[in-house]
Amino acid sequence: MSAPKANPMQRLLDPSVLSSLANLELVARTVVDGAMVGLHRSPRFGFSQEFAEYKPYTEGDDPRYIDWNVYARSERTYIKRFRGETNSPLMILLDSSASMGYQSDQSAVSKMQYATYLAASLAYMASKQNDAVGLMVFDEKVRDYRPPSSRFGQLQAILHCLDEVFAERGTVLEEPTTQIGALGIKKGMVAVISDFYCDHESLLQSVRPLAFQGQDIMMFQIMDPAEIKPVIKQPGLLKDSETGQVVEVSREYMQKQYPVKMQQHIASLEKAAAAVRADHVLMQTTEPLDQGLNGYLRFRTRRS
Repeated sequence: MSAPKANPMQRLLDPSVLSSLANLELVARTVVDGAMVGLHRSPRFGFSQEFAEYKPYTEGDDPRYIDWNVYARSERTYIKRFRGETNSPLMILLDSSASMGYQSDQSAVSKMQYATYLAASLAYMASKQNDAVGLMVFDEKVRDYRPPSSRFGQLQAILHCLDEVFAERGTVLEEPTTQIGALGIKKGMVAVISDFYCDHESLLQSVRPLAFQGQDIMMFQIMDPAEIKPVIKQPGLLKDSETGQVVEVSREYMQKQYPVKMQQHIASLEKAAAAVRADHVLMQTTEPLDQGLNGYLRFRTRRS
């Protein structure tokens, strides 16, 4: 008898990843009177009298919320956290186009699998903070949409959706970004997870409307290491998984010219992100998810 299939929460949420992120939070930025400031994520700790939990004090925490009674008893410093209204929704845009299905011999997972693990971890963090979280899966069109919500069961619904995602078709990044504007989604955080096989101008055209709405944009670029520095020993054919176009390439081109062009492409995406005050985060599928995500979230916390 075969073992029962793990449920989405068991399959998509690695306990080691969650453990490494336990003391981190998603910190949103927003525009207030023309200046970028840190916005505390939901629950709005310190703005409500509904006690939520204790948290070990870490550098950067507000010392006003230290519980000195606990310190007197245990000689350990904890802060009180309080639950308030949601004010920093997270919207996850997940690219499920055909190129996301790529997996080289160097990686244990495809880009699509890695992207779903990342999306699940972000959704878990937002849900744990009682922030509203939503999901939009897209390729050439929006294929699935879960409106942002902090209601009970929302995380499970998103995980079930992620568990059903598979990579196919082409990519039109403007589809989900246009719909976010049309749906009037509340200002907060937008995480775009894709391999971003598009040019600088197309990317700007897609994400600029989100920036105009005041959204805090995070661009997670998921790449297989073989796409950045391919290992090729003889001439061969390259096939575009989305268009079907086939190109003959030489070993010399793939070893010398291709890596340079790929780095130029990544640099152009970083430039486009900077132009709209978005974060660009390159993550390779061989990089432990907790390592990359932990480093980025700590950077966001320090910056806020």
